[in-house]
Amino acid sequence: MTGTVRIIAGQWRGRKLKVPNQIGLRPTPNRIRETLFNWLAMDLPGSRCLDLFAGSGALGIEAASRGAKQVLLIEKQRDIVQSLRQQVTSFAADNVTILSNDAIKFLKKKTDSFDIVFLDPPYASNLLDSCCTLLQQNGWLNPQALIYLETDTSLAKPNLPESWHIIRQKNAGQVAAYLIRVN
Repeated sequence: MTGTVRIIAGQWRGRKLKVPNQIGLRPTPNRIRETLFNWLAMDLPGSRCLDLFAGSGALGIEAASRGAKQVLLIEKQRDIVQSLRQQVTSFAADNVTILSNDAIKFLKKKTDSFDIVFLDPPYASNLLDSCCTLLQQNGWLNPQALIYLETDTSLAKPNLPESWHIIRQKNAGQVAAYLIRVN
């Protein structure tokens, strides 16, 4: 392990998540996470959340810490999945489930629907547009769902389905963050 990221608020406030040394793994910076969870403050308690491309787990575990009813983390790299499972167990986080799966394959098979989706794929992967399309087409989103998108500021704004509307936006350093509501 080469680093840590701190849970900002909620029942695990101040606890640290270990961040494995993996190419392309870059946890969402604290100031962006703080802004995001301020945006979500009224919608998060009791929500069902999906964290695709979970990586460090910072977004999904922060959501669980702040009162999400259920959080599903999807991560395809097995060593990262193992690290996430160990950490979730140490937190006694019974509202967090971790699946080892490729996000695109996962989205092609509808299993449930969610209130909030965290979508932060590796910047170089060019997967945002595909994920947005699959989330919309395959019924993954509850009415009035919120989607958090994170990308590099140097990349074009993602192509969004017609019923998706950006309600908040922030750039910080190389990170472009968007909060989207589905109408």
